[in-house]
Amino acid sequence: MSLQGKLDSFKKQQAKCQSTLSSIAASKAANQKQKQNPAPAAASPVPAIKFSNDTERLQQINGIRKAPVGAQMKRVIELLYETRQAFTPEQINEACYVDMRANKDVFENMRKNPKVKFDGERFSYKSKHDVKDKSQLLYLIRKFPEGIAVIDLKDSYPAVMEDLQGLKAAGQIWLLSNFDSQEDIAYPNDPRVPIKVDDDLKQLFRGIELPRDMLDIERDLQKNGMKPATNTAKRRSAAQMQGITPKAKPKAKKTEISKRTKLTNAHLPELFQKLKDS
Repeated sequence: MSLQGKLDSFKKQQAKCQSTLSSIAASKAANQKQKQNPAPAAASPVPAIKFSNDTERLQQINGIRKAPVGAQMKRVIELLYETRQAFTPEQINEACYVDMRANKDVFENMRKNPKVKFDGERFSYKSKHDVKDKSQLLYLIRKFPEGIAVIDLKDSYPAVMEDLQGLKAAGQIWLLSNFDSQEDIAYPNDPRVPIKVDDDLKQLFRGIELPRDMLDIERDLQKNGMKPATNTAKRRSAAQMQGITPKAKPKAKKTEISKRTKLTNAHLPELFQKLKDS
């Protein structure tokens, strides 16, 4: 091969090597660019919509809202009584699931209920006596010198029974049980009028035999210008209307003197005349 032919062959090899090097450089540049700007990842699949796993609570709400009007009212009144707070119909719905906006019968009956106060916007519990603490309770009891039934005070506020016992322990009130109905009556004990009773008078008082029937006691009180704290006739009439028959009180057994009787009053011979005759 001539010198010119060898030179042409060398130039072709040089061009081929240059082309290979350029291809390698271009491939490296493409790889670096791909690393700097990676291809966007495939979008994650949207999870399938599942039914709520709160089925039990939803069933409870549905059962409450389908319950009779009286049952729904009872649920609301219990909420108001336990919390002693004022609630809007929406707050009542959140607290006990009674939808008063949707059920007009519940709304109207609650608005007219004597145990519920409605100010046009909120519902709250209404006790028989509006007292909130021990000082107000004592002030109320002192307004009833003839006594006030504890059952009428029980729903005033949550700690009322503890406060009654505290006032009793402090000597500011008396808590006495009714002879007939066994209900407690609260009486004021005015500390400004300390009274000391002689033992003889106490003994005389305890020796007085009271009538067995509460009706007779109430009549005697009325004759002496005192108002009884109870109304036995009204209570018994209501019990009869409800079909409740009063229990008959056992009669006292009459004891008679026999030959086996131990004679302790031998100095009163007229007591034993019947025994001698027999």
